[in-house]
Amino acid sequence: MRVALILGCAVWPDGPSPALRRRTLHALGLWRRGAVEALVPCGGLGRHPPAEGEAMRSLLLAKGVPDHVIHPETASRSTIENIAFARPILERLGASQILVVTDATHAPRALLVARRFGLDAVASCPPLRSGRLTAAIRQTLREVPATALTLWRLRRMR
Repeated sequence: MRVALILGCAVWPDGPSPALRRRTLHALGLWRRGAVEALVPCGGLGRHPPAEGEAMRSLLLAKGVPDHVIHPETASRSTIENIAFARPILERLGASQILVVTDATHAPRALLVARRFGLDAVASCPPLRSGRLTAAIRQTLREVPATALTLWRLRRMR
């Protein structure tokens, strides 16, 4: 079974953040094209309710995705936890192909974590929209220390 693993991102006071919405809608497109058969939105409760996985689930339901296609993970609070906590769901689904849905700047770190957990995964990222270059640069700069921290955390897990 081909599965989209949608990594979490913030929920704002007025609903899903633009990144959360972008990732969710990209996964929706994958499902509509038949590229995946199941959707696993990930993310626990951050500063604002609901949990990221539930916010994505609600958005997917509102866009017409049947409930049986959506398998949320709603306890994680980091990229490592997104993938670690989703792993049992992926195993239960019999996932043979995993498309990690996240932003392109985050994808290398997410795939590093996925492979550490033994997942054969590839990234599927929403396209970068024009006018978002400043945001992409800011996200890329954030990923440098975040990747170093992730490597340190993964090493400690051994």
